[in-house]
Amino acid sequence: MADGNDTKSSNQMWGGRFASGPAAIMEEINASIGFDKKLYAQDIRGSMAHAAMLAEKGIISHEDKDKITEGLNTILSEIQNGTFEFSRKLEDIHMNIEARLANLIGPAAGRLHTARSRNDQVALDFRLWVKEELQKTEAMLTDLIAAFLDRAEQHADTVMPGFTHLQTAQPVTFGHHCMAYVEMFGRDRARVRHAIEHLDESPIGAAALAGTGYPIDRHMTAKALGFREPTRNSIDTVSDRDFALEFLSIASICATHLSRLAEEIVIWSTPQFGFIRLSDAFSTGSSIMPQKKNPDAAELVRAKTGRINGSLVALLTVMKGLPLAYSKDMQEDKEQVFDAAESLELAIAAMTGMIRDLEVRTDKMRAAAGSGYSTATDLADWLVREAGLPFRDAHHATGHAVALAEKKGCDLADLSLEELQAINPAITNGIFDVLSVEASVASRTSFGGTAPSEVRKQIAWWRARN
Repeated sequence: MADGNDTKSSNQMWGGRFASGPAAIMEEINASIGFDKKLYAQDIRGSMAHAAMLAEKGIISHEDKDKITEGLNTILSEIQNGTFEFSRKLEDIHMNIEARLANLIGPAAGRLHTARSRNDQVALDFRLWVKEELQKTEAMLTDLIAAFLDRAEQHADTVMPGFTHLQTAQPVTFGHHCMAYVEMFGRDRARVRHAIEHLDESPIGAAALAGTGYPIDRHMTAKALGFREPTRNSIDTVSDRDFALEFLSIASICATHLSRLAEEIVIWSTPQFGFIRLSDAFSTGSSIMPQKKNPDAAELVRAKTGRINGSLVALLTVMKGLPLAYSKDMQEDKEQVFDAAESLELAIAAMTGMIRDLEVRTDKMRAAAGSGYSTATDLADWLVREAGLPFRDAHHATGHAVALAEKKGCDLADLSLEELQAINPAITNGIFDVLSVEASVASRTSFGGTAPSEVRKQIAWWRARN
C-alpha cells in the first residue's frame, strides 16, 4: 500500500511518471490484496464517512456523495455475497474498491479521494480493524474470567498441593489456584482496554504526510467513525504502527498466560497426577494405543504462543529502522496481526471451553495435597507462634521432623507427640491442629491468601467487576 491517484490499472494509478507497467515480479511483491482484503468493511466505512464530510464542507456535491454512498453499499454487498472480483493488478483493497466504484458510478468516484491519501486511508482501516479486534478480545477474556470464577466458587474448599519448582510446597485450594488465572487474565483485559484508549484517534485527513489544504473537518469524521478525536500530527499519523505493536504485545503476554495454563492442564491430566479429566470434546486418541486420551487442545494452545510471539518480533523488526513518514515496508504489518489475532481468538475460545468442561478429581487433589510434607511450614510457624522460637530455629527443627517422617515413611501428622518432643520439647498436642491440609489452608487468611474465606472474598470482588 502506498499513496496513489484514481485508477483502473496499476499503470494509470501511477500516472504519467511511469511509461510502462510493472514487471511480473514487481507486481507479485507489490500486491497486498491477498491479505488486506480483510479490511474491506473498514475501508468502505471510512470512505463513507469521508464522503459525508466532504459534502458537508462543500468540497464535493451532495449528489456525488449520494452516488458514492450508494456505490459503496453495492460493493459491500458484492464482497459479502462473494461476487466481487479482486484484482492483483490493482494491488490493494483501496484501489480494488475505488476501481469498482468508478465502474458503478462513473466520474463521481474520482472525487472520493479528494483530501486523502492511501497512507492515511490504510492507517484508518487498520486502526479500525485492530480496535474491533481488541473489543472482541476484551469480550472473550471476560468470558474466560467468568469460567474461572465459576470454577473457583465451586472449589473454594477443595485442597490441592501448591507447587514451587514443580515440587510440592504448601497446601492451597483449587479455587485459589483458579483465582491466580483470574488475576492474570484480568491484567490482560486491562491492557486491552488501555490499548483501545491509546489508539482511539482517527487518522483520516492526515493525507500523505503533511495534511491537506482543503477545508476538511477531521473532528466530524472522527466522531462518525467512533473515535474519541483525530490524531494531532500528520507525519506520525501515517507512520505510526504502535497500535499494531501494542496489540501484538498484549497478544503475546496473554498467550504466555494461556500457555502456562495449558501446560498445567497437560500435566494434571496425566495418570501420574490425575487431578483433572478433559472432556472428549477437547481430547483425541492415539492411532495405535487405544488407552490414550491426549490433551491435544491444550497442547495446541501452548504451541500458538510461538506463532504469536513470532508475529510480534517480526513487526518490531520491520518497524525498527524506518525513517518518517510512510515506507512500503509497512505493508508487512497486517499479516502478522491478522495471524496473531486468529491464533489468540482460537486459543482463548479453546481454553474457555476446556475450563468449563473439565472434570475436577477432588479425591486425587486431596491425596496429593498432603504429600511431600506440605504442612512443614505450618509446623515451623507453630513453633514460632506458640513456642516462641526464632524462625530459623523453627525451620531447623522442622527439617529434623521431615527427615524423621521420611525415614519412617509417614506424614508429619503421623509422627507421635513423643517423637516431635524429642526434636523440640516445647511441642504440645496443639501441633496436630495445624498439620492437616484443611487446617493449613484455613489458617492462610492474609489478604489474597488461600483460605476458603479469603478466596470467596476475592471471587465476590471480581464478580462485581467482571
